[in-house]
Amino acid sequence: MARKKIGLIGAGNIGGELARLCANKELGDVWLFDIAAKENFAKGKALDLEQNSSVLGYDAHIRGTSSWADLEGCDVVIITAGVPRKPGQSRDDLVAINLPIIRDVAANAKKYCPGAFAIVISNPLDAMVYEYKRVTGCPKGMVAGMAGVLDSARFQLFVAREAGVSIKDVRAMVLGGHGDDMVPVLSMTTINGVPASTFIAADKLQAIVDRTRKGGGEIVNLMGTSAYYAPASSAVAMAEAFLLDQKRLLPCAAYLDGEFGYHDLFIGVPAFVGAGGVERIVQIALTDSEKAMLAKSAASVQSVVDICKKTP
Repeated sequence: MARKKIGLIGAGNIGGELARLCANKELGDVWLFDIAAKENFAKGKALDLEQNSSVLGYDAHIRGTSSWADLEGCDVVIITAGVPRKPGQSRDDLVAINLPIIRDVAANAKKYCPGAFAIVISNPLDAMVYEYKRVTGCPKGMVAGMAGVLDSARFQLFVAREAGVSIKDVRAMVLGGHGDDMVPVLSMTTINGVPASTFIAADKLQAIVDRTRKGGGEIVNLMGTSAYYAPASSAVAMAEAFLLDQKRLLPCAAYLDGEFGYHDLFIGVPAFVGAGGVERIVQIALTDSEKAMLAKSAASVQSVVDICKKTP
């Protein structure tokens, strides 16, 4: 069977880590795309990663390009294109800069790889996913935003460290928009099935919630740019679920058409990801407090989407 084809839009820090993970997992051949001015950079990074295959022993072709024609027929595209956050910036501050970029990416994806499952990482994430779907007109299940997997991973880590347990036993899910109003679902946070509240005091859990919401900003303030290892791993988990038809239940920014009471909006919800893309959204039971937080988060996302709609 022919190897799958994976297009990575943006050859920066996240793009390079995405390429390394996809190749190392042998998910398919990789095309690392960037603008013409960065074509040689993309080619150099791709060559370095391909030479690494001789050391690590993975079979995957990795190429750099600035031509969308090279991405024709991709099975998956993962979109990181855009400007990363700087200290003091919110994700919403990037709207004016990244909106024309996602529109250009979407127009080219529609032309060259209309059947690809698209995973969007660019910020402000939920609005960028919405714009991608609007421009491409792709089926609602064939585009999703990588946010919930990453936010949940951060939440799980903080819970594990506070409880003094293995990260392997923590189960948690973060819903809502990828911003300061995201919703860690405490009512379903467990340590191997035991409620996390059994091990962690309420005030400590709330501190973990607050840190999770600011998790991306914490890294931006420390490094001067956005995180890339964990975001890349999170996106690859989604790509792998699609390419291998794993039917994984993952929190991701999916299109809502009545689920949880919302319409025509992308926000983080639990969804099964398999060969059909986002195949089914799971409407889990939330507490009244969690429902209120989700409503606040959805309103925040909607406000940014409205800005995009008004921007020519």
